[in-house]
Amino acid sequence: MLFKRRDKREEFERAVKEVFPAIYSTALRFTRQEEDAQDLTQETLIKAYQAWDRFDGRNLKAWLLRIMTNTYINRVRKQKRGPESVSLEDSVEATNLPSQEAPPLEQILERVVDNSLEEAIQSLPDEYRAAIVLSDVEGLSYREVADALGVPVGTVRSRLARGRAMLREKLLDYAKEHGIV
Repeated sequence: MLFKRRDKREEFERAVKEVFPAIYSTALRFTRQEEDAQDLTQETLIKAYQAWDRFDGRNLKAWLLRIMTNTYINRVRKQKRGPESVSLEDSVEATNLPSQEAPPLEQILERVVDNSLEEAIQSLPDEYRAAIVLSDVEGLSYREVADALGVPVGTVRSRLARGRAMLREKLLDYAKEHGIV
C-alpha cells in the first residue's frame, strides 16, 4: 500500500510538472493576486491528486483547468455571499509612500493599458471571463476550453463571442476617454 501511494504521488508530480506554469498563470489571471493564485493552484492540485485515479489520461491541462475554474467560481460565489474583508497587508501597502524614482513613460503606459485590460476582463461575468482567459490568454483550443469548463464546444464559441463583444465595448469606452480613438 505504501509503495502504491508513493508511485501515485510520483506519477502525479511528473505529469503536473509539465503543465504547472500554465496552471499557475491561469490562477494568477483569475485572481490577480499572487497569494490568491498560489492558494487556488494549491487547492486545484490537491483536488486533482485526490481524483487522480479517475483521470482518463487524455488532456491533463484541460482537466486541471476545469478543476481550477470550478474551484474559482465556487470561491467567488461564496465570497459574494459573505461579508467583505480587508487584509492588514493591503491597508499597510495603501499607506506606503510612493518611490522617489519615477518609472519610465513606457512602463506607465503599459501598466495603464494592462490594468485597463485586466479590469475589463475581471468585470466580465464568470462564464465569459473563464472562456476568454482559457482561450485568448492561455491559448487553449476550443475543444480544450470546452473540456476545462465542462460545456459543449458551441457554448465555448458563444461565450467567447459574447465575452469579446463585451470587452470591445469596455475597451472602446476606455479608448474614447483617453483620446486613443
